Amino acid sequence: MTGGSIAGVPGWRHLELPSVGSTNAEAMALAATGDPGNLWVTAGEQTAGRGRRGRAWASPPGNLYASALLIDPAPLNRLGTLPLVAAVAVRDAIEACGTPSGTRLAIKWPNDILLNGAKCCGILLESQGLSDGHLAVVIGCGINIVSFPEPGLYRATALNREGISATPSSLFAELAIAFEAALKLWDGGRGVVAIRERWLRHAEGIGGPIAVNLAKGRLEGQFEGIDADGALLLRTSDGTLRQISAGDLFFEISGHGGSGAPGRVQE
Repeated sequence: MTGGSIAGVPGWRHLELPSVGSTNAEAMALAATGDPGNLWVTAGEQTAGRGRRGRAWASPPGNLYASALLIDPAPLNRLGTLPLVAAVAVRDAIEACGTPSGTRLAIKWPNDILLNGAKCCGILLESQGLSDGHLAVVIGCGINIVSFPEPGLYRATALNREGISATPSSLFAELAIAFEAALKLWDGGRGVVAIRERWLRHAEGIGGPIAVNLAKGRLEGQFEGIDADGALLLRTSDGTLRQISAGDLFFEISGHGGSGAPGRVQE
């Protein structure tokens, strides 16, 4: 089988590449050729990295680019909460590298990681039905260690800039362990209550004002948390509780001085 064993994570393999177009695409291609899953693909750089909605993702050397391949991780009706697993795992992995006193490490709905209020990681989940009837799910993580994109819609930062002494190899070792632990807690979707509680414990902005740009229109209100399926709960000024599964989340809205920076959410 492709890849070697991972210390401390039995049952998982690791394929380490110096350069690749996209770790997500590589993992999905391996699934199509019959890889049984529980495989991490990492690369020193990506030449065709992708973000949400097919956006280009800058992937210079020095950061961590890692994709986990799972085959049939849960029934289809439970897969919607898998982004919560990814967010909890990445946050825990970064924390395990050691953070300076006073560091703020939070989760931004649904699976962005904020380091001292700025985004330090992008997570992209993709799935594809295979010819044998199984479902391949790939969870890609791009974590800024030494560099980050120029300011755009949201502020960004890198781990080393914030005093976290990580390298791609040391961070991957922690990520592999944290991801396996989060997957066990999630338990194929049966442990969604437990993983949701872990997510909420580290969530940014709950109880405060937020705005969400939708495909059509914009909603403002108070961030009430997430429901059992991971949808954002927003209470509008008239008391209505809205469930939002996709949109652009902002912690700073008109008339309020919010905390954190605006950012993209899962689509």
